[in-house]
Amino acid sequence: MQSNNKTAAILVIGDEILSGRTREGNAHHLAGVLSAVGIDLKEIRVVADEQDLIVEAIRALDSTLGGRYDLLFTSGGIGPTHDDVTADAVAEAFSTGIEMNDEALAVMRARWEARGVPVTGNRLRMARIPLGAELIANSYSAAPGFHLGNTYVMAGVPEVFRAMVDAILPGLPTGRPPVSESLDVHRGESDVADELKAVAEAYADLSLGSYPWHRDGTYGTVLVVRGLDQSRVSAAMADLKQRIGA
Repeated sequence: MQSNNKTAAILVIGDEILSGRTREGNAHHLAGVLSAVGIDLKEIRVVADEQDLIVEAIRALDSTLGGRYDLLFTSGGIGPTHDDVTADAVAEAFSTGIEMNDEALAVMRARWEARGVPVTGNRLRMARIPLGAELIANSYSAAPGFHLGNTYVMAGVPEVFRAMVDAILPGLPTGRPPVSESLDVHRGESDVADELKAVAEAYADLSLGSYPWHRDGTYGTVLVVRGLDQSRVSAAMADLKQRIGA
């Protein structure tokens, strides 16, 4: 699909995702949000809680560091435990220092005091922010994320992640959301592959896909046309219907 929208990647960080212990849902949520505001998600990558792997991924994905995409969103690794190394990895990737952030600390202390939560060294780890970064507000549990370069660093806890996504959304460089039309046919993918290919070649500016299904003893395929221009999408779908006799 041809587009002038900003491109993006999501970097999911966490051993628990790679082990299968935790089902990842943050990337799925953010993918829907980005599509709705006209940012083209191009890649989702998952890495372990290892600082060198995170640094490598950030440098490969953030355009301000010579990476591939306009925007990078990370999930995970900014909590209070020893394996939460994302903040240090971001600092290393951007060749900057990291220290306690007074603004983050004030917000967190106020919440702790209001709830009678003791201040511990582990909790204070969440106030360590790379130098030069801007904070991302966390309306759910106070401990902030942060934004450096074109990288937006957010928590892995789903409720906190969603709160941070809501916080950054108004400031993102939005574009044209895609539109789509779908057609459900009781035919296998191989039976409609030639027609789908012909329409895809005729409408190279659009994205066409086929998704097989099986339910109640029957099978079929959902054919989807996506693009930024409704008239083009509708024309391609009409062409596809005519070719397959729908």
